[in-house]
Amino acid sequence: MCQSSIMLKGRIQKKKYISKGPDETKDIGYRLGKMLRPGDVVGLYGELGSGKTTMVKGIARALGIEEKEIMSASFTIITEYDSTPPFSHIDLYRIEKDSELDEVGFWEHIGGSTISVIEWAEKAESMLPEDLIRVGLTSVGEEVREITIEGGDEKDWNNL
Repeated sequence: MCQSSIMLKGRIQKKKYISKGPDETKDIGYRLGKMLRPGDVVGLYGELGSGKTTMVKGIARALGIEEKEIMSASFTIITEYDSTPPFSHIDLYRIEKDSELDEVGFWEHIGGSTISVIEWAEKAESMLPEDLIRVGLTSVGEEVREITIEGGDEKDWNNL
């Protein structure tokens, strides 16, 4: 797992990783999950098959949720987990209109005491919080992914 950081005015703005397989992607997710706080919202961006759900498994493990409990939320859209803090896995793959976000109760799972991770976050882009933690996953080989993480509280970046 290789990483690089881009600095701006003395603080880290973005971290890039190269994951050589699902286990490394989960490990990056786990480390990200360890730095998350209640109210944090993570947006996952990437093509189908780029590793978004694999990343969610790592984040969830950091919150004490077993990997086998994490499935693609595509059919249920929102899955809540009874963890401390509460965790919501949101998959917007099947969302086509902004009005559908209201229908599925999207806003009830953003902010407050919940940590929310949103797959296909671009489908709600204009309505997501300004302090969104953005995670981009790009396939660069059969199992190799470039993962870019931006945002979050800069004091926690050294732990990621």
